Amino acid sequence: MNKPLDPATLAPESGFEQWQRQYAEQIGDDRACENRSGIAIKPLYTQDDRDASRRNTELGFPGQPPYTRGIYATMHRGRTWTQRQLIGLGTPSDYNARLLALIEQGTTAISLIPCNSVFRGYDMDEVDAELLGTCGVVVNSADHMAACLEGVDIGRTSCAMNDPSPFTLLAFLLAVAKRRGVPFASITGTSNQSDYLSHYVANHMFFRLALPGARRILTDHIAFCLRHVPRWNPLSVVGQHMQQAGATPAQAMAFTLATALQNADDCVARGLDPKTFLPRFTFFFDVSISFFEEIAKFRAGRRLWATLVRERYGVGDPRSLRFKFHAQTSGVDLTRQQPQNNIARVAVQAIAGIFGGLQSLHTDAYDEVLSCPTESGARIAVATQNILREEAHLTDVIDPLGGSYYVETLTDEMEEEIRRLLAIVQDAGGMYAAVESGLVQRMIGESARRFQAKVESGEQTIVGVNAYRLGESASDRPPVQTVDDGAIAAHLAAFAQWKAARSQAQVSASLDALARAANDAHANVFEQVVAAAGAGCTHGEICGTLRRELGFGHVQAIV
Repeated sequence: MNKPLDPATLAPESGFEQWQRQYAEQIGDDRACENRSGIAIKPLYTQDDRDASRRNTELGFPGQPPYTRGIYATMHRGRTWTQRQLIGLGTPSDYNARLLALIEQGTTAISLIPCNSVFRGYDMDEVDAELLGTCGVVVNSADHMAACLEGVDIGRTSCAMNDPSPFTLLAFLLAVAKRRGVPFASITGTSNQSDYLSHYVANHMFFRLALPGARRILTDHIAFCLRHVPRWNPLSVVGQHMQQAGATPAQAMAFTLATALQNADDCVARGLDPKTFLPRFTFFFDVSISFFEEIAKFRAGRRLWATLVRERYGVGDPRSLRFKFHAQTSGVDLTRQQPQNNIARVAVQAIAGIFGGLQSLHTDAYDEVLSCPTESGARIAVATQNILREEAHLTDVIDPLGGSYYVETLTDEMEEEIRRLLAIVQDAGGMYAAVESGLVQRMIGESARRFQAKVESGEQTIVGVNAYRLGESASDRPPVQTVDDGAIAAHLAAFAQWKAARSQAQVSASLDALARAANDAHANVFEQVVAAAGAGCTHGEICGTLRRELGFGHVQAIV
């Protein structure tokens, strides 16, 4: 007969083993947990979850390779992110008044969002007047840009122009600079919607020109800016559109990096030096409410970009390796139901972006899901950043979650998933070919469907939508921002008078020169866009000319 085991002779239970046993006893049927990128999430992480060989080589210090902890030695402790609120409403005078008010409240840089008619490539007199100014400011000429920026020192203030190809907004800005005697070399900022591939994939309204023409004009734009506007960032590679269309955070990062590599390859083919153009590449991302996943996404992407640049282009100087990015809190996560809850959502998203090491930040207004943000909503959005910086002291410590067992493990796992997705794109011939074939669109569509199925089944809780619902009255809804119809009518009338008073011969000559450049492989098309803007040509005239010469941006359905 076997004797019972003497507990005193058994090996003592380790603390981890004791936790495992107690967890299993108390949890019962444990739920499976994974983040939006499909990475399984464990209930507890320890130092054993990371390969010991990676702990030092892939963490490092801020401002040093592999840049996991940030691209600058001081990060936000030395210089905080720029507060770059998107502003767009009504007429240029409306925009200017809102802009000056936000600068008074702490906004430190400009971000101009134009009317949807502008994004589509048309002038205000080519669309239904009811649509004008409802989602952005109506900017059709250099005069309109001058009115938008009245009272702003454009030689000292960074300006982001949400400006798809052929980049007429920058051309108008340069025309204003020339009038004011501001050297082009003093102009700083970003062509914030310069990524035609993300537009083709996920933001069709922005896609004005056929793929080959958009590709040509982007490289012309980069080449012109490097030569004439050296402090301007001519390329912002946009992950935001793809993530808002349904891409997972890992997909958004992978497709963004693939797009950046495609554009860099195109610049090399054009004869540009990577050491010259890579420092002017920037990135633009969505920040979802999946808090730790977003932090890991940014840390992994920053580390991976530095590695890819070194390996692919043989460049090692820090300016070329820096992964500079702007982030916007995710409007997709905001809800029309119980919209005041969006203030909390935006704060969480903003903290994730800050901990992820962003360089500039736009915080959405809580009522942005209902209309163009109201003034009160915009003030709360600006104040949110001020509170996080000044009251919460989020700038005191660099990479405050660095070294966390969970965050470091998740960063490694996100990098592995991003690399896997990058390999799929590269096997398809690169990002241009993968987009042209519809591969990227199909992958994003599948991810969007999977997430929506989780929401509809209740597996993913959305407060106020599929859980914690309340009966709402009209008084619970914030006021909707509206446009002054009289101001729009006056803007249209003034535009018609201005067009009639222009030198039609000068306009025709400029548009003819633009058309010739589009058909000359050795000409720089953007140089002629700048010349046309300075000569009094309108946004719609410039876009229309290039559509005729280079093809319209039709996007076919991908099945």
